Amino acid sequence: ARLNRIHSIFGTVDGLSGRFVSVFNYFKSLFYSKFMKPLRNGNVIHDEPPRKRFQEDFESTPLYIAVVTYINYGIMIVFGFLRDFLRRHGFEKTHASTEANDMKDFVPLYASFESFYTRNIYNRIQDVFNRPICSVPGPVIDIVERQFSKSGWMFKYTGKVLKNVVNLGSYNYLGFAENDGPCAEASIESIEKYGVGVCSSRKEMGNLDIHVKLEQKMAEYLDVEACLTFGMGFATNSMNIPCLVSKGCLIISDGLNHASLVLGCRLSGAQIRVFKHNDMKDLESKLRDAVVYGQPRTHRPWKKILIIVEGVYSMEGSIVNLPGILELKKKYKAYVFLDEAHSIGALGSRGRGVTEYFGIHPREVDIMMGTFTKSFGAAGGYIAGSRALVEHLRYHSHSACYATSMSPPVCEQIITSLHIISSTDEGKRRIKQLADNCRMFRQGLKKLGNIVYGNDDSPVVPAMIYAPTKLGAFSREMLKRGFGVVVVGFPATPIAESRVRFCISAALTEQQLQDALDAISDISDLLQMKYSKKK
Repeated sequence: ARLNRIHSIFGTVDGLSGRFVSVFNYFKSLFYSKFMKPLRNGNVIHDEPPRKRFQEDFESTPLYIAVVTYINYGIMIVFGFLRDFLRRHGFEKTHASTEANDMKDFVPLYASFESFYTRNIYNRIQDVFNRPICSVPGPVIDIVERQFSKSGWMFKYTGKVLKNVVNLGSYNYLGFAENDGPCAEASIESIEKYGVGVCSSRKEMGNLDIHVKLEQKMAEYLDVEACLTFGMGFATNSMNIPCLVSKGCLIISDGLNHASLVLGCRLSGAQIRVFKHNDMKDLESKLRDAVVYGQPRTHRPWKKILIIVEGVYSMEGSIVNLPGILELKKKYKAYVFLDEAHSIGALGSRGRGVTEYFGIHPREVDIMMGTFTKSFGAAGGYIAGSRALVEHLRYHSHSACYATSMSPPVCEQIITSLHIISSTDEGKRRIKQLADNCRMFRQGLKKLGNIVYGNDDSPVVPAMIYAPTKLGAFSREMLKRGFGVVVVGFPATPIAESRVRFCISAALTEQQLQDALDAISDISDLLQMKYSKKK
C-alpha cells in the first residue's frame, strides 16, 4: 500500500503517470524556451547558453588485458609474501617501518594490505612519485633529479636539475600559477599591507576586510545569495558535511566521490548509501527505497536526504549528469551537495562551472562547494548558496570556527584571478583556450588508439595503462622526453585500473600538446598501450 501511494505521487518509470509527467515537462520546457527568457536576480538574461546534452565515454577493458593485469598482480603478491617470509626469518633486510621488539606480542598497529602493497610494489616505482619541483608549477617546470637504490627504499640527490619539463600533471587549468603578472603583483601588495599570516580564526581576531571582499565577489560571480570561504579545500568538505546532516539523515553518495567527501560523510554520523557512478537508474532506485522504507528497523521517514556529487571527477575525467541529478532531487524532495573543485573556472563559457555548462541556474543546487586550488592558482575552498545556509555554517562549522583564517596574499590571488576570469577579455581567452586544448588533446589520444575515460570537455584526461608494471616505465619514458606526468594506481584507483592522468592547462601551447602526443604515441608502441578497439 505504501509503495502504491509513492507511485501515485511520483509516478512509475513506465506507467501512465510517468509518461504524463514526461510529456508535460517536454511541452513546458518547449514553451519556456520559445516564449520566455530565463531570469537572474529579476533581470532578463539574453545570452544564457543552451543546455548541453550529457555524454561521457568509458570504453570497456579488453578481456585479455584484464586477465594479464590480474596475473601480474598475482605474481607480484606471491613474490611479495615470499619476500616477507625471507625478511621475517632474517634472510633479507627489512627496510620498512616495523613494530618495536618489546611490542611483538601486540596486535600490529599498521599492518594492512596497503602496507603490503607499499613494501612490495609501490617502492619499486617510487621514483615516479613525489618528484621535487624547484620552479613555479606553470606550463614548464624544473625538477630536481634523484637517484634511487635498486630496492627503491633510498635515494640521493644528484645535484642536477631537469630544466623546462612540460607540465602535464598540475591542476593549473587557467594558467594562474605564475610568479609575475597582475595576480603576483597584487599578492605582493597585500603582503605589504596585511603581512602573510593572520594568526587567528575568523571568529576571533582573524576576520579581515579582504576575507569579506572575497566572499562578496565569489557570491556575485556564482550568482547566489552568500558565500563562505575556508583556508583548506579538503577541510571544506570533511568539516562541513557533518554540519549539514547527522544521525537520522541519509547521504546518497556517488561511488567515485573524492576522499574528502567520503571522510565528511563518515564523520557526520548519517547513514550512507552509494550509487553507481553517474547512474541515474541506480540513484533513483536508492531514492525510491529511501522514501518507501524509511530508516532501518523503525521505518520512520529520514530527517533529510542529501545527494553528494562532484562536478568533474578527478580520476575519471567525467562530468556529473547534473540535469538528471536535479530532476531526481525535485522528484524525491532531496537536497544536492555539488563539489565543483575541478569544474569551477574550467567549465562553462564564463568559467562558472558545471551549472553554466548545462545551462542550469546555480540556485537550483542547494549547496555549491568549490576550491581555489585549481583554476584560481591559490589555496582554500568555499561553500555558497542561500544566506541561511551560509550563516548556519558560519556559526557551526569547525573549519570556520577553529581554523586559522586564509592568508591575505592567497585571498588577493583569488580576488585578482576572479576579476580576470569574470570581467576581462584575457579571462575569456584563457577559458576558450582551455576548452580547445582539452578537446584537441583528448581527441589526439583517441586517434592514437589509447583508451581514454571521461567527457570530451573535461580538463582531466585519464589514459588507461592497466598493468602496474607499466606505470613506472611510462612516467620515466615521458620524463626522458621532457614531459612530467602523473601516473595513478591502487589505492587511488581500482586495483586493475592503473592509469596516467593528464591535467590540461590553458597555458600550454598547441605545439607542446602535439609534441606530447607524439611522445605518447612512441611510448604506447613501446609498452603496447594502444588498447582501444574503436576505429
